[in-house]
Amino acid sequence: MRALADRVAAAAALALFAPVMLAAAAAIWLEDGFPVLYRQTRVGRGNRPFRMLKFRSMRKDASGSKVTAAGDARITVVGRVLRRYKLDELPQFWNVVRGEMSIVGPRPEVPDYVDPGEPAWSAVLRYRPGITDLATLLYRNEEEMLAAEPDPDRYYREVLLPSKLALNARYARASSAWSDLKLVLLTLRYSFVPAGFDPAAIERAFPQGDHR
Repeated sequence: MRALADRVAAAAALALFAPVMLAAAAAIWLEDGFPVLYRQTRVGRGNRPFRMLKFRSMRKDASGSKVTAAGDARITVVGRVLRRYKLDELPQFWNVVRGEMSIVGPRPEVPDYVDPGEPAWSAVLRYRPGITDLATLLYRNEEEMLAAEPDPDRYYREVLLPSKLALNARYARASSAWSDLKLVLLTLRYSFVPAGFDPAAIERAFPQGDHR
């Protein structure tokens, strides 16, 4: 029932955001040509890989680290706007329609960062990955945090990723329809109006063990 509701909601979101997505695609094409979409292999439920969609926010010839810090020279002008307002994530509603993702669920990672043998990963991989989750909301300023580190990739692997896994496992164990709705509404609020972002307030909105 949850999967069906997600698919219906995702189809409605694709229709609702169609004008925004068309405008984003046109802007990407005008600045840097085709393709406008970026497909990346991510690890989904049960350790199954799938191709996650995003609007392309980096130059076509971009290569380098799999983590992105603020000020990354690979990001295009249009890409900066898309990433600031999380508009680059909109194509993932199609992944939800296909049954590969949920609207709320642990964010899927690239295979290089996933170790299904670790207890933290095995706990998270039990769930269908999502467009948003508690960790995504709390670490909305992740790119700024990485930019302040001398080794962003190591900081992501050793500090941010373990924290995200713990948050995702904690949320998934005690989630409810109400907590999911609250999470979606807060994601929309901070995506379209980033000013006033307050991680402490978000933590207070989701006290540990109190999502039911």
